[in-house]
Amino acid sequence: QVQLVESGGGLVQAGGSLRLSCAASGRTFSRNTMAWFRQAPGKEREFVAAHTWRTSTLYYAYYADSVKGRFTISRDNAKNTVYLHMNNLKPEDTAVYYCAGEMRGNDPKGSYTYWGQGTQVTVSS
Repeated sequence: QVQLVESGGGLVQAGGSLRLSCAASGRTFSRNTMAWFRQAPGKEREFVAAHTWRTSTLYYAYYADSVKGRFTISRDNAKNTVYLHMNNLKPEDTAVYYCAGEMRGNDPKGSYTYWGQGTQVTVSS
């Protein structure tokens, strides 16, 4: 059974930082795109960041405009884990953050097969 388990969420003041982790089990995602999405109360789920390996060492990262320059996505294939490093957090970053694995199609901002249960991030002003 494939599972994605997020951790690292919490309450932080504006301007602060958090690192989210998503540990995968049940299969390896080393050759697959993995991504982070978020959903704020009353809003639709939105794309945050995605990480795609181009070679064994080279990758490409995609970011939503709203998080560019503040968030960084990274991977550790040995741990089958993807991270989201979030800096200079703003109240509008408050949301439940979801990890996603195995992209469907060719759009990293689109659909994925596997999803985690989410972790809450709350940024106070």
